[in-house]
Amino acid sequence: MATTTEPTAQQLPTLIHLATLTHLEGQIRAAKTIQELQFLSVNETRRLIPYDQAFLLGPSGLSVDAYRMLNASSIAVVDRDAPMIVWLEQAVQALRRAGKASEKPMVVTEDLLPDSLRCGWREFVKGHVFWCPLQHPDETVLGAWWFERDFTWQENDVAIVHRLASSYAYAWKALSKKEQGWSRKIKRPAWWLLPVAALGVLCLPIRMSAVAPVKIMAKDPVVVSAPMDGVIADVLVQPNQMVRSGASLFRYEDTNLRNQFHVAEKQLAVAQAEHSQAIQAGFSDPQRKGDVRLKEVEADLRRIELDYAKEMLDQVEVRASKQGLLLYSDESDWVGRPVTVGERIMEIADPKQIELRIDLPVADAIVLTEEAEAVVFLNALPLESLAASVVHTSYHAEVLPGDILAYRVTARLARPDPRVRIGWQGTAKVYGKEGPLAYLLLRRPLTAIRQWVGW
Repeated sequence: MATTTEPTAQQLPTLIHLATLTHLEGQIRAAKTIQELQFLSVNETRRLIPYDQAFLLGPSGLSVDAYRMLNASSIAVVDRDAPMIVWLEQAVQALRRAGKASEKPMVVTEDLLPDSLRCGWREFVKGHVFWCPLQHPDETVLGAWWFERDFTWQENDVAIVHRLASSYAYAWKALSKKEQGWSRKIKRPAWWLLPVAALGVLCLPIRMSAVAPVKIMAKDPVVVSAPMDGVIADVLVQPNQMVRSGASLFRYEDTNLRNQFHVAEKQLAVAQAEHSQAIQAGFSDPQRKGDVRLKEVEADLRRIELDYAKEMLDQVEVRASKQGLLLYSDESDWVGRPVTVGERIMEIADPKQIELRIDLPVADAIVLTEEAEAVVFLNALPLESLAASVVHTSYHAEVLPGDILAYRVTARLARPDPRVRIGWQGTAKVYGKEGPLAYLLLRRPLTAIRQWVGW
């Protein structure tokens, strides 16, 4: 039967140090960031190695010998402008330039410093100093420790510090690869290529483009306008319905017109009777022969008035002048509504003859030429795009609903699509001439700056 032996008094300190070392190395492996690792290196190392103050320095990148302060024990934020920190960075740089601060752990004394820095040693350093680089197994030096304490450094302390330095350096290198990622793959001399590449990308030729709302319109429709003043009594055809040539579209209220026609008939009959009476009276009374011509003219006037009344009565019912699709808003919008001569009421269009009307806002206007390319995205066909080309662009901008100033751009589909119907809406992307990518990105800011500055 196995038995356990209690550690002796001499073995107990060693076991405690071993447990502390194991725990500390576990904390090193668990560090998630370089800052956390640096904090551990100057504060938690005290559990194994007694010291009064510890500083962690690392290469500044400006010079091989120049080291900058990264962290210090018992300090949350290092003030690199503090006199002690400035002196310490100068001292480390001087030691490295003189070759006295090697890549191996060593004890630093005042004699190793130049005369200009010895005054600072007596002011800032209290006790014995130990220098220990954090060197990775691939011989990369990531940083260095500067330890201070009141008593001398023993060999066992040096051995423990050297082991911890290797552990910290290994973890530091691993975290550096994780945080820097792809940027470490770019060598330092190649960084100047980034602005050159960015400038080259900004100079790439890109076709100018603009996005604007689009609507499917009828091409060359026949406008049905009001032939006379009056009130519409009834609309005989529903909107979006195919009509034949000569089909009745709508009727006017004809009460006044019919009464005017009947009155004109009676007035014509009276004028004709007076004309006949004047002719008969002329046979017996020569003086009344002069009235015959007057009565004849009055009869002709009444006949003209009757013809006009009949013509107006014939226009009470408006008919289609051609076959096609009847387009208007709604029947209830026109029944009982007074209209004037020439007022636009309906349109008759060929559903196969369509065109695109693009309302290009002035703020997004680009130079468009005939046959410029366009891509149409209709709301009714969200998964498809239709190719089109520009036919005409208006010279003057118009105010659209919503107080938007825009140019009217007319386009046509590159290929007829039987699914597309009049009235559909969507978004169109029109393409202009080529220009650098920088102009495309900065066009709006430059326009705003010019409007604000005034040049």
